[in-house]
Amino acid sequence: MSDLETPKAAIKKLSAKATQAKMDLRELSEELPINWTSILSVAQQAHDAFSELKRREDLKTLETA
Repeated sequence: MSDLETPKAAIKKLSAKATQAKMDLRELSEELPINWTSILSVAQQAHDAFSELKRREDLKTLETA
């Protein structure tokens, strides 16, 4: 892979992970009050996934600037 393709692949993978976390959170919200005890862990996973994605995108922007 070229130097540019590697970050793109990583961002694509992180994007898929963030999308899955978003769907997990949405699914949990639709099932409430069932599994209400897992709200914090599912929300934290979504937060972490999007935080990591944002950092990667910021790094990619800095690299191309």
